[in-house]
Amino acid sequence: MPKVKTSRVKYPDGWELIEPILSELQAKMREAELDPHDGKRKCEALLPIFKIAHQKRLHPGYERLYCLKCVQPRDHNFQTTCVCRFPKHLREEKVIECVHYGCGGCASGD
Repeated sequence: MPKVKTSRVKYPDGWELIEPILSELQAKMREAELDPHDGKRKCEALLPIFKIAHQKRLHPGYERLYCLKCVQPRDHNFQTTCVCRFPKHLREEKVIECVHYGCGGCASGD
């Protein structure tokens, strides 16, 4: 007889320390999603949502990645990644802002 798989989630050690923070950020995310965005550009309306998502990713271990759209080549010209993924010490212009979400730079080495 085959084993029956249960759908219980096994949380890692220390989960109880970050669970209240993640649930608070989830509540902020709901507020940001329901916030009216009349008269704003799409990237201006989505920026608060991505900031909250970035704060959530800080706790599971994705500290340096600001938004997933920055690393997806299909969403950019010439099938490359976003300009904010280019390391800061190799840039000619030191202040560069992501055209999608306003990220100041999320290269893994910065």
